[in-house]
Amino acid sequence: MSIQSINVRNQFRGKVKEIITGPVVSEIDVETPHGIVTSVITTRSVQELGLQLGSEVIALVKSTEVAIAKL
Repeated sequence: MSIQSINVRNQFRGKVKEIITGPVVSEIDVETPHGIVTSVITTRSVQELGLQLGSEVIALVKSTEVAIAKL
């Protein structure tokens, strides 16, 4: 499935500015042209996506969650 096929209204392109890693969940700060978007995702997802400082991502914002997709 491509990012374009995901039905999410608000998508913000940016770079990972900070990662606060926990044993189960991690906090990801994404710096976008519109400001910083923060997402809490599983630490396993951080590892599987290979997220690190400076990674280019898209923050996919729904009313109840912020998802991260690596570019």
